[in-house]
Amino acid sequence: MDVKTVAVLGAGTMGRGIAYAAAFGGFRTILQDVSAAQLAKGLAYIRQSLDEGIARGKVTAEQKERTLANLSTAATIPDAALEADLIIEAVPENMKLKAEIFAALDSQAPAHAVLATNTSSLSVTEIAAVLARPARCVGMHFFNPVPKMKLLELVRGIETSDETLAVARAAGERLGKECVVVRDSPGFVTSRINAMIGNEAFYMLEAGVASAADIDKALKLGLNHPMGPFELVDLVGLDVRLSILEYLHRTLGEKFRPCPLLAQYVKEGRLGRKVGRGVFDYAAGKAE
Repeated sequence: MDVKTVAVLGAGTMGRGIAYAAAFGGFRTILQDVSAAQLAKGLAYIRQSLDEGIARGKVTAEQKERTLANLSTAATIPDAALEADLIIEAVPENMKLKAEIFAALDSQAPAHAVLATNTSSLSVTEIAAVLARPARCVGMHFFNPVPKMKLLELVRGIETSDETLAVARAAGERLGKECVVVRDSPGFVTSRINAMIGNEAFYMLEAGVASAADIDKALKLGLNHPMGPFELVDLVGLDVRLSILEYLHRTLGEKFRPCPLLAQYVKEGRLGRKVGRGVFDYAAGKAE
């Protein structure tokens, strides 16, 4: 199947990034969110990213205009899904919410459409179970920031068909992504490993082994990681990381038990860059 129109459900950090990449890649793209304010923020992000790309010489004025011309918005799922060939759900990591959305898509999306979830850890097979035809469901796990990150994890559920996987791969490659195929399992590859590294970093911080800044520096300079574990968790969101760890703890056992310090930070509202403070205080520009 040749994908011409992509619908992205959810205009948060991941959704707006996916919409940017899809529209820039030449797809007619519909970005949907129930919040008009969130949609406005998503569009502002895309325009700002294009302008920054122009300033760096990475994007031309013609590419900017073409990308914006490819992009439209919708307030409801039926409006977004009506003519879509590929629908990518990018709402928060909540199984109940995702299942509700896919149950709605089962009747509201075109019969030929591939239904993808951007989940970073939840079961694609469980999400697909609400569909009459689970074979058309696949995981498309993008990484933040989507326009810059090259990897796309394609997650194959138990019922995912070869055709569905092929459509998702072709779309991902058109977006300039390098694809890896992963069998549906808790945390897939990247989230599972990242969660363990980040959780251990919190245990080390809690025990006073080193400061957050020095732990980050050690992994960047000693292990050649592009970002330290605390820089990364602040970018992803401490609440998101805690949710992933809680899920991995339930499904894979004690080695993924969340560090109490991480849970404490989340309770205190220290969620990362999106609120100005996580492990690092971005207002003050310093680590705790």
